[in-house]
Amino acid sequence: MTKRSRLLVACAASLVLALAVTALAWSDGAPAGATRPMAPAGSIPIAVLGDSNSQAYQDRITFPLGIPDRGGALRERTFQWTEVLARLRGNEIDFGPWVIWGRPWWSDWLRARVGLTPSRSPRKEDYLYNFANSGAACKNLMGDRLGFRFPQVPRLLSLMSQDPERWRQGVVVISIGPNDWNTYVDLQASDPSAAPLRRAVDYCMDQIGQAVAAIHAAHPTTRVLLLGWFSEASDPSHFDQYRDAASTANIAKSTDEVTAGLRRIADADPRRVALFDAHAWFVAHWGSRSPQGDPDFRTVQLGPLRITNTRGDEPGNALLADGHGGLAWNALWAQAVVARLREAFGLPLTPISDDEVVRFVTATGLN
Repeated sequence: MTKRSRLLVACAASLVLALAVTALAWSDGAPAGATRPMAPAGSIPIAVLGDSNSQAYQDRITFPLGIPDRGGALRERTFQWTEVLARLRGNEIDFGPWVIWGRPWWSDWLRARVGLTPSRSPRKEDYLYNFANSGAACKNLMGDRLGFRFPQVPRLLSLMSQDPERWRQGVVVISIGPNDWNTYVDLQASDPSAAPLRRAVDYCMDQIGQAVAAIHAAHPTTRVLLLGWFSEASDPSHFDQYRDAASTANIAKSTDEVTAGLRRIADADPRRVALFDAHAWFVAHWGSRSPQGDPDFRTVQLGPLRITNTRGDEPGNALLADGHGGLAWNALWAQAVVARLREAFGLPLTPISDDEVVRFVTATGLN
C-alpha cells in the first residue's frame, strides 16, 4: 500500500470514528420524564404514524431540501388535525408533550446498530408520540428498502416500551400510503389494474399489515386506527384533468380497491383495528366530480365561513396553497376521528359538536 493510500485509509477511518462518536453522543433533545402523561389520569395516549398530512404545522425546525414552513402564510392560526385535537380534547387525549426531539437518520441508524435506544428521525418539533414526517411513504413504516433511514414503527415501539402499562389503553393512528398511490394518479384514471399501480397498493397493504402485527406483538391490547386515502384527482390542481366518464369511473374503482384493502386489514381484527374511510368523509362534506368528470363540489358552511374545495391559505379554502388540509378541513377531520374512535373502540371521548367546530374555526381562523 502506498503512502497516499495509507493516508486515505487513515482519513476514512478517522471520519467513520468521528461520525460514530457524534452519533453516540448526540443528544436527542427529549426532556427527562417526557413519557409521563401530560393529560389527566384516564386520558388516552395516541401515537401517529404517517406522512405530511399528519405532521404538525407549528413545527419551527427547518426542513431539508428547501421545503418551506408548514401551515402556509397564516400558520400562526392554521392547525393540523392533531394540533386541533390537542386543543379541543387535550384533557382526554394525550399525544405527549410538545418537544423538539430527534436525530439525523445516520446518527439514529448508527446507534441502533450498536444496541443503543433509537430516537425519532428526522428531528422535528411536534408532539412526542407523533412520528409522521413530510414525504413519508409505506417503506418508512417498518424501514423497508430505503425507508431504513426513517423507520417509524420500530422507533415508536421503542418509545412505547418505556411505559407499556399506559399503552394498554392506547391507540396508534396509521395515516400513510397516498405518497405511494398518488404517484400514479394518471393510471388511476386510465387503467386502475395497471401493474405499477397494483404493485404500489399491494406493497402498502403488506407494510401496513406488518406494522399492525408489530404493534400488537409488543402491545396486544393497543388499538389501531387506519386512516383511508384520497385520490389527488379531487384536488383543485387537477380540475382541468380527468374530465370524462371513463376516467371518473376508473378513479372511483381505484379508490374503492384501496379502501377495500384497508378494510380487509381492519376486518381481520375488528376488536383492535378499525378503518376511518377518508374518501367517504370527503364526499360527505364536499361531494365529488359529476359522472362525466366535471368538478361538482359543494360548499361547507361553518358559521360565517364558507369552505370551498379550493387551495389557499385563507380559512375559506379546504386546502392550503401547498395542498395540505386547511384549518376548517382539519377541525372537521378531528371531529370525525373522535367519532370513529368512539364508535369503533367505545373510547370515552366527548364528541366534538358542529357548534364547537364552528366556534374553534371562526375564533382561530378569523382572529
